[in-house]
Amino acid sequence: MIEVIQGLPAHVAAFRATGPVTSDDYHKVINPLVKSVITAFGKVNYMLVLNTPLKNYTLGAWFQDGLLGLRHFSKWKKLAIVTEKDSIKKFTDTFGIFIPCPTKGFKMEEMADAKKWISDL
Repeated sequence: MIEVIQGLPAHVAAFRATGPVTSDDYHKVINPLVKSVITAFGKVNYMLVLNTPLKNYTLGAWFQDGLLGLRHFSKWKKLAIVTEKDSIKKFTDTFGIFIPCPTKGFKMEEMADAKKWISDL
């Protein structure tokens, strides 16, 4: 399940993943908010808090995640992933070489830092 994280600036699309994540989560929650932020601001700061193991992402969710990234490839301003897993944090920190925006991984205990970083213009 994907839910929107409230209380961040309007140029930020922030989400929390818990339990199973499906393509419907992208169609109903992620894609509409990302599109809305891009329409309003031209770019989007995107944060995902992973409160679920990656194995809980269905094949359809992975497909939609890839489409989201490609569809808005030039519209990402910043991308943050918050996780308990060191491997995901490290992957996020190095993933930035493949997309045209800064990326940063954070541990769960760094949530306040993640929110501040993703909120900065």
